[in-house]
Amino acid sequence: MNPKQLKKLKKRVKKAQKTLQQPKYIEELTQYRDLFDPFPEVKFLINNALESDRLLKKGLLPQPLPHLLLPDDIQDQVFTYVNQHYPKGDPQGDALWDKYSAALPKLDKALRNFRDYLEDTYGMWSYVNAPFAKALAEYLNGDPVLEIMAGNGYISKGIRNNNPTEKLFTTDSQAWTKENETGKHPVTQIEKLDAIEAIKKYGNQVKFVIMSWAPDKQETDWEVLQLLRKDYPEINLLVIGEKNGATNSKTFWHNAQLSQDEALQKVNRQLHSFDLIDEQIYIAR
Repeated sequence: MNPKQLKKLKKRVKKAQKTLQQPKYIEELTQYRDLFDPFPEVKFLINNALESDRLLKKGLLPQPLPHLLLPDDIQDQVFTYVNQHYPKGDPQGDALWDKYSAALPKLDKALRNFRDYLEDTYGMWSYVNAPFAKALAEYLNGDPVLEIMAGNGYISKGIRNNNPTEKLFTTDSQAWTKENETGKHPVTQIEKLDAIEAIKKYGNQVKFVIMSWAPDKQETDWEVLQLLRKDYPEINLLVIGEKNGATNSKTFWHNAQLSQDEALQKVNRQLHSFDLIDEQIYIAR
């Protein structure tokens, strides 16, 4: 088999694995919910993740999530529960303790991987929850908006849900969809334009540009900022990402002048990061 054929085969296998893994992930969480039914704090976390998945499957924006981290004392809770139901040395109690002990690190990993699941299944990188979308739409106040690098369009969808008459241009290069099956399922109409093309086409018609979760391995975000500074200084660039972290280039974070006025802080409070990624929304100049 020549290298080109091998590369195509690997792509097909990778897609097939994702197709199998995605339902398996939710099935796994459901099984853990049943296993940890006696532990309300754990069941609460799992139910929130499952509910978010249910809403997204129906084409709806999810609700905010709690931090998907197991309680620090979960092992103590399990130990107490087992001892309350089985006498010391009881084989059934020992077996149950072993079952919980084996499941806990796997459940912890599954909860920490929820963002990866959202990316692979729905093409959702920033966790666009319904209250955040409402707060963002209120902040924009009906002013015309261009979203660049929109992915599957969850931010634009959220804005349109709250203000159907908003003048909103949603764009993405869609280059990533060649490698990612989820890119073939946008949640709103998206125009195929890369970020620079989109700004040059719509820059004179909008007051805001929204850029969410720009790749950290490219410097397109820095090119966008330079273009806006030079040719469209009146446009407000709203950036959603993790400063000096999982999103955007180092060059961008080093050169961007970031701010969060009181009105934007109100929007930011609705982002509700559910994992260790501290995504926020900024004005960048």
